[in-house]
Amino acid sequence: MAKAIMVQGTMSNAGKSLLAAGLCRIFKQDGYRVAPFKAQNMALNSFITREGLEMGRAQVMQAEAAGIAPSVLMNPILLKPTNDTGSQVIVNGEVLGNMDAREYFAYKKNLIPAVRQAYETLAAENDIIVIEGAGSPAEINLKDDDIFVNMGMAKIARAPVLLVGDIDRGGVFAQLIGTVDLLDPDERAMVKGLIINKFRGDKTILDPGVKMLEEKAGIPVVGIAPYLNIEVEDEDSLTERFEGRQEVGLIDIAVIRLPRISNFTDFNPFESMPGVSLRYVQRVSELKNPDMIILPGTKNTMEDLLWMRQNGLEAEILKAAAAGTVIFGVCGGYQMLGNSLSDPMGVESGGSIKGMGLLPMDTVFAGNKTRTRVEGSFGQIGGILEKLSGTALEGYEIHMGVSTAAEGAEPLTKIQDTNQDSAAAKLDGNQKGNVYGSYVHSIFDKEQVAERIVEALGEAKGIDTSEMTGVDYQTFKESQYDILAAALREHMDMKQIYAILEQGV
Repeated sequence: MAKAIMVQGTMSNAGKSLLAAGLCRIFKQDGYRVAPFKAQNMALNSFITREGLEMGRAQVMQAEAAGIAPSVLMNPILLKPTNDTGSQVIVNGEVLGNMDAREYFAYKKNLIPAVRQAYETLAAENDIIVIEGAGSPAEINLKDDDIFVNMGMAKIARAPVLLVGDIDRGGVFAQLIGTVDLLDPDERAMVKGLIINKFRGDKTILDPGVKMLEEKAGIPVVGIAPYLNIEVEDEDSLTERFEGRQEVGLIDIAVIRLPRISNFTDFNPFESMPGVSLRYVQRVSELKNPDMIILPGTKNTMEDLLWMRQNGLEAEILKAAAAGTVIFGVCGGYQMLGNSLSDPMGVESGGSIKGMGLLPMDTVFAGNKTRTRVEGSFGQIGGILEKLSGTALEGYEIHMGVSTAAEGAEPLTKIQDTNQDSAAAKLDGNQKGNVYGSYVHSIFDKEQVAERIVEALGEAKGIDTSEMTGVDYQTFKESQYDILAAALREHMDMKQIYAILEQGV
């Protein structure tokens, strides 16, 4: 069985996912077979595996860092919030159903066998498992139910724990000491190292605090990790991408930051292109005059469309579309662009509402979820994005709705399900004028897709975009994992971490 090490945090967004990915990369570089694991993930960014199963995006990112294919074994339970009190529960990549918080807490003990089996299968196939916790292990109101998330999982895997605190938000010493003090004695004994994360500046300034921290906690500080400006995919809506700069580039792309936005990693390829600004906007005042407006995926299409309708963003998008601005919808954003949305089975909110009326189609939400990986190409494209015609694409579909195009509608792509060798090609998406929509997530990942979109937007406004070249996104991500690993090797005591891993608990 593999040796295990677990990364827990003092709070959400302390940097657990990134540090776990960095450790996966380091162990891979050092010649070990390594896999990530997170028993329960709560996020709207998900992914479809080769087998057509759904899992959290963070473990996909960590699997890439480890140099292996993503598997639902790495994330056996995924919770996708549908509202403030409930989530869709996905177990081993399949939808179990929707549950409110109390219902799930009462049920989740039944999932222990699934978590154990997933972990033990991974552990039998690898040398090292890097386990990621969730939130904080010291949430007093949740500790009784922590049966496989933080310390519960550490006990199942007999994994020593590295506890991570975020200094960028301030109060890191209180975070770490307070968390350790709130743990039960047997849990405290499992914490073998402390990590101060997201540090900027001269490390020697921290020395007195580090010394006091080690004395009070009785646990060594094994790393002071720097604040890293690297481009890897984020787990959920706590991403710092949403709070990024709002400056407008030569080519400006605005993504509507819907309340239940999902799979916003779809748009990361544009962030690496010089001269291109990718902005997430929530208000009419932030929209400005972009060259392209993207409506992203969402876990509740109808409620998020009503949110746009109420705050004025829908009216501004309709005005922009009438003026010739490119509008591109992906998955839930694509559904919004049609004539109507109906939910007779109560999959989302129930009832029916009028769509934005920009694409000739209607969507009905069904009980079965489409989950598949696809590849194919754009068809004959009209409007400003004509350059996309024939361009190859690949990605995946995750959606509950079925969209039916009106007679005479023009499809956007021709794709094939790669999870089924015998699957016939099918037409996907819709286009009308400068409005485009598709169910395919990661549709912009291939280098030529992003490049041709930017080139077309540049030609439409009469500017030279020859220097705004894209990159092969997979190759780019590989370089980012190597940068992450190099930074962690420099700022963390890997010799001590290896000793912790070897010693266990």
